[in-house]
Amino acid sequence: MDEIVKAAMAKWPEVPACYGWLGLDARGQWHLRDDEVQRIGPFAGSNPAGRGQRLEHEKLIAFIGRNYGNCEQGCWFFQNGPQRVYVELEAAPWIWRLQPDGTLRSHTEQLASYLSSWVDEQGRLYVETELGLGLVHSQDMHLAADWVEQGRWLPQDCPAAELPQRFGFVLSPQASLLG
Repeated sequence: MDEIVKAAMAKWPEVPACYGWLGLDARGQWHLRDDEVQRIGPFAGSNPAGRGQRLEHEKLIAFIGRNYGNCEQGCWFFQNGPQRVYVELEAAPWIWRLQPDGTLRSHTEQLASYLSSWVDEQGRLYVETELGLGLVHSQDMHLAADWVEQGRWLPQDCPAAELPQRFGFVLSPQASLLG
């Protein structure tokens, strides 16, 4: 976490949290969701307009990534100075890009190592690492398929709906914490 963020948290410890305004899609892209977008429906819902506006500013994306974390309830957030901005997740808290050397790089540019893998009923591949569970980016499935065929990865079946409880994360903090 950035030092300036830690200092802001210490200076203003009672800033209320923000829910529903930031989403992470299955390709590791951040989306801003204003009130109007939130009224359209949930981030991971069937209406793509409910996702909001995809962030493209590289420095803002990097700042979010450096200040991304989770709370004891399994909700993921971006610590924006003194304000905690909870993140709506489309699939998982991490999106993995596979590296040729076998490591994984997260959507926040953190490196991680493979522990186990899981495949859901839609054929989406998830990997557990020391950072937690993440979805393999769709553009890297060809490499993942090679690793599965080589026996480097041995994915187990698991319905997508069971993954949050099994791996301790919350897809929608807005729905979970606010009801």
